[in-house]
Amino acid sequence: MKRSFTLIEILIYLSVLAIIISAVISFFIWVNQSNAKTKAMREVIDNGRRATEVITYEIKEAKGIYFPTSVFSSNPGQLSLITSKYLPEEETATYIDFYICGTQICFKKESQDPIVLTSDDTEIKSLIFKEIATKKNNPSIQIELKIDYKTPSTNPSYQASATLESTASLRLY
Repeated sequence: MKRSFTLIEILIYLSVLAIIISAVISFFIWVNQSNAKTKAMREVIDNGRRATEVITYEIKEAKGIYFPTSVFSSNPGQLSLITSKYLPEEETATYIDFYICGTQICFKKESQDPIVLTSDDTEIKSLIFKEIATKKNNPSIQIELKIDYKTPSTNPSYQASATLESTASLRLY
């Protein structure tokens, strides 16, 4: 006697198979979205941290603040520093600037092309420098930076944003 599947058994097997396939596909979609969110957050945090580290390092090494071109307490801000690093021949001091160029943070040494500190995958939404008074007449600069991940998608899984703050004091010798 040959035994075969009934129509009801086939429908039950197909239903179970469809549920399993749906669960597996949902899992892979979730993993993909999680990876995209992680990548976006990592890119934003890494770029923001790298930019603030470069700026704070240069502040600590600077001889002073060049006030005529510095823009404090507004967005977009600009910080101009007097430094003895990166000196042209026969000079005792030179200037460096930090500012927003397009949607990125740029670092410009006097008479040279700007160096972009952030990647094309990120966008600077706000850059504010604040001068903080200290008791020792040792100027400090607070940096406020808001950075977003550039994505054409409106899906929250592909978006990331971070606000970073840092403060550095000039080491006057």
